[in-house]
Amino acid sequence: MRSDTNGHRDDTRFPADGAESAEPAGGGLVAYFGYGSLVNRATLRTGIVAAHRARLKGWRRTWRSRPVGGPSPSRSDSAGVTPSFLSAGRVADAAIDGLLIIDYAHNLAAVDAREFHYHRRRISLDDLEFAAPSGLAGNNERERQGLGSGIALYVYEGRTDLPHAPGPAPILRSYLDAVMQGFLREFGEAGVHRFVAETDAFHTPIHEDREAPLYPRAVTLSADEADLFDAALHPVASLRGN
Repeated sequence: MRSDTNGHRDDTRFPADGAESAEPAGGGLVAYFGYGSLVNRATLRTGIVAAHRARLKGWRRTWRSRPVGGPSPSRSDSAGVTPSFLSAGRVADAAIDGLLIIDYAHNLAAVDAREFHYHRRRISLDDLEFAAPSGLAGNNERERQGLGSGIALYVYEGRTDLPHAPGPAPILRSYLDAVMQGFLREFGEAGVHRFVAETDAFHTPIHEDREAPLYPRAVTLSADEADLFDAALHPVASLRGN
């Protein structure tokens, strides 16, 4: 994977690391907009086609208490911690950074399983502003990058139809680190600060598990990354009484 002069990943095709019943149209491809851990390509587990840095208009990100229940307990559940998670909802005049991921339709069930606590909502190309000046307005370029007119586009919104865990629901530091590393790699330091500024409910306490991660797709940070992420949270630390 190449990087530009700001250290951002480019938006060419690459292999990743590793619920609607009908298969969406679009030549066997679908797209979904990630605004949390999905922004970090190191957490992806399907062999995707491409990814594009973008802003989703008319949506805003927030921390929410995670619903109780799921196909299997996570590492955090087994440790007695039911954490908050990132969700997004429609808010007029808002916008959030993220990664539009182009994937094969047959991988969508696996993504839905990963995002069990979310509803998959339809969006359109008109809802997106692309960050990279890659000429995506042209039909030929859109087809080459997997954005043909027939492709179905989605975003995942946190479910409200399941009961939520009683009591505190902290943010896992290991989850937050994975998210912030993704924003750093895609949008630079300014993108990390923008992520914090454009995310509500940062008054939520943080569970310090960086040294013994509970998040199942935890990442390794450099010392500089850890320092940057800690510093980026200073403006919202007072909301948690820190």
